[in-house]
Amino acid sequence: MRALRFEKTGALDELKLGDVPQPVPASGEVLVQIKAAAINPSDVKNVLGKMHETSVPRTPGRDFAGIVVEGPQEWVNQKVFGSGGNLGFGRDGTHAEFAVIPVIAINSMPRNLSFEQSAAMGVAYMTAWAAIVTTAKIQPGETILITGTSGAVGGAAAKIAMKHGARVIGTTRKAAEIPGLKIPAVAQWVGLDAGELSASVFAATEGKGVDVVFDVVGGAMFEPCLRSLALRGRQIAIASNPDPRVSFNLVDFYHRESRLLGVDSVKLSFQESANILRGLTPGIEDGTFPPPVLKPRSFADFAEAYRLVGEGKVKEKQILVP
Repeated sequence: MRALRFEKTGALDELKLGDVPQPVPASGEVLVQIKAAAINPSDVKNVLGKMHETSVPRTPGRDFAGIVVEGPQEWVNQKVFGSGGNLGFGRDGTHAEFAVIPVIAINSMPRNLSFEQSAAMGVAYMTAWAAIVTTAKIQPGETILITGTSGAVGGAAAKIAMKHGARVIGTTRKAAEIPGLKIPAVAQWVGLDAGELSASVFAATEGKGVDVVFDVVGGAMFEPCLRSLALRGRQIAIASNPDPRVSFNLVDFYHRESRLLGVDSVKLSFQESANILRGLTPGIEDGTFPPPVLKPRSFADFAEAYRLVGEGKVKEKQILVP
């Protein structure tokens, strides 16, 4: 079968398309014929050697949609989708014509989505759900500030928060962009060029601050977000670009009785990932959680797709179609 493969890490040039033996499922596994597989930023980081969970040689790829061709009889010929666990890191991933997946990791594909759309529903929505629902335990009536709101994870988070009855405040780099932003889940926008973020947030919340911050940026955004919290508010961090080190006023932090929590989607087990996708499926099927805009790619285009994802220069979700 054809698969993307890297023998060592450090540069995207290490990723090659070649022929490898078709894998054989063991007990408790299924063989999935991959019909579509998303390319995520973490897949690019994987090839670059930035994911310490990775062993080589390796086929990358976390998200997938396809058809079960071998495994327990009740799953054979079923359309499935999934993500998570150590796919693409400690075991071969989904950027291949076939992949072996644990049975506990697969879910029936949403009835209203194509293979390409289903493959795009993994990492971004799983990360947002793990942060907002599982970790922050967002409650109806709470207010949440989401940075990077127009991105894949931030946009998914806004929709999930609204579905759970929260009021969403989004951020954008320039206040002048606000009239053109079309994310119905966002109740109010804050321009990062309009002055101190916390001042804007407190003005938008009648001086209270937000109950939850979901910060998908980190770095220079970390402390302004932390200052935007209400008493006993929770801040969720999933990244820090470009500087992994941040600083903040510890006295202010403990006087507010703030909570700081980290979430890493790579740590989600196969079972946890499947449970999240199962929880998302009703919202996917009723249109609450729509798929992103897609750019299907053949294997022949993998190098360009990986490069564009790594450079952050594409709005469309890059989808490999074997």
